[in-house]
Amino acid sequence: MKNYKYIGLFLLSIGFASCDVNNELDAIPEDIAAEVVLNTNGLDFSKYVSIGASFTAGFTDGALFNAAQESSFPSILANKFGVAESFKQPLMLDNTGGMVIPIPGVDDLAYRLIFNGKTPQRLNEFLIELGAPVPQVTTNAGVSLAADGSIFTNVGVPGAKSTHIGYNGYASLNPYFGRMANSSSVSMLEYALDQEPTFFTLSEIGGNDVLGYATTGGDGTNPITPIPTFDYVFNDMVNQLTAVSSKGVITNVPYITDLPHFTTVPYNPLDPNDVDTGATLKAQIPLLNSVFGAVNQIYVGAGEPERAIIFSETETNPVVIYDEDATDLSAAITATLGASPTFIPFVESLGLPEAAAPLVANLLGQQYGKARTATSEDLFVLPSSGVIGTVNITAAGALITQSNGLLPADLAGQFSAEGITLPLADKWVLTPEEQLEIKTATDGYNATIESVAKAKGLALVNLNIILSEASTVGVVFDGYTLTTSLVTGGLISLDGIHLTTRGYALMANKILAAIDTEYGSNFGTATGGLAKAGDYPTNYSPSLK
Repeated sequence: MKNYKYIGLFLLSIGFASCDVNNELDAIPEDIAAEVVLNTNGLDFSKYVSIGASFTAGFTDGALFNAAQESSFPSILANKFGVAESFKQPLMLDNTGGMVIPIPGVDDLAYRLIFNGKTPQRLNEFLIELGAPVPQVTTNAGVSLAADGSIFTNVGVPGAKSTHIGYNGYASLNPYFGRMANSSSVSMLEYALDQEPTFFTLSEIGGNDVLGYATTGGDGTNPITPIPTFDYVFNDMVNQLTAVSSKGVITNVPYITDLPHFTTVPYNPLDPNDVDTGATLKAQIPLLNSVFGAVNQIYVGAGEPERAIIFSETETNPVVIYDEDATDLSAAITATLGASPTFIPFVESLGLPEAAAPLVANLLGQQYGKARTATSEDLFVLPSSGVIGTVNITAAGALITQSNGLLPADLAGQFSAEGITLPLADKWVLTPEEQLEIKTATDGYNATIESVAKAKGLALVNLNIILSEASTVGVVFDGYTLTTSLVTGGLISLDGIHLTTRGYALMANKILAAIDTEYGSNFGTATGGLAKAGDYPTNYSPSLK
């Protein structure tokens, strides 16, 4: 996520202030409005415990840091419940963000994102470019007890899946839980239950069960949790929680493919008229169309003309992708090219000897056997923006090795341009088939969540509907319209997945509204009963210490 080349943000003038649209609404002055006393209708919030993943923790802008944690939705709720002083969070030591244990080679990924005036950028990179000192990320894991010796009531653990909540020993696997756990063998659920909550929130359970699959482009390295498995573990954790406290709130799972992490990078970013890269691309288009022309004939012959790869010298072009569900035409491409009387002259036009023709035919067969041109139905993960159009050095080296050194380095590089001559790997793109897998799992999880909430008499917040609304018409929050646009939308933070602090304030208000509906309280009408949008920023200045 170091280069958001194709996002095309037009925000040079907005600096680091709140980025969403401000539609001021007429409001009754506070000194005129009659005060409405809060009525909790007998709810006991004296021991409020929150359980969940990154949203619960207050994770934002690609990191966990102090200022955002203090504006987490559980912290906001604790304030509205009147238990702010007794609600304990495992606060980070600063506002740089950071992993809680050093991981060789990836420490730089721990710094939070800031908006540099053009694109999101990691704080350390921004400071290096300014020639400013770079603070160290937090590496201290020794915060298992709050300052007063108590354990933490916000059990929000970034990265936690449904199957992790009740897993004994999870503290040794996830450093975010490791820094709060009071025992190496305790599970998140046990940790929460040991505090004997009188009221709880159980949020975003199931989100990471599909998010890991989505952020890896559905390449199989982080599979979706099966619906029956989710059904079992979710029922079990709610049964255990309600055995201690019968009152609480649970949230369902949004369609994560509505998040800007998956909707920001266009499928057709290759612009021959781009002032920076267009001239280079345009010069290559005749050769590209010559190479793909022969391959396209094989796609057509196989009855799949929609896979054809054709580059325009005037319009923006789709990227070329690897599609695991596409018909494998590797052998057909190799055989057809090898038998073509025009293929040898083509190989010689590349500066290679005639003897290289079989080798090149095989390489093209392997490279484009499951390739196709991208369509508007494909979704690209946000980090792909820094990959598209670059030369994959590893792939180029592999081509040289496979050719026994016959392919020169410059030619190998030309055939290794990401999304142009080298199909984008599965990890960068979510095809419609992979998106359907995510939706099917999400629908299954949400059916379980809704059923459990109804059976247990728990308040339910439909995050799925809220995010869907934000991704289409926007959600009005006080005088602001929040959308899912990256940077400008105000709802989603700079990492394209997690909420801004204003987004967490909106989430807190939706939870309070659900409590009113289910339990007869009046947070929605009580004076000061809800969070105010203007009290929570959508971005943090890079100068914040």
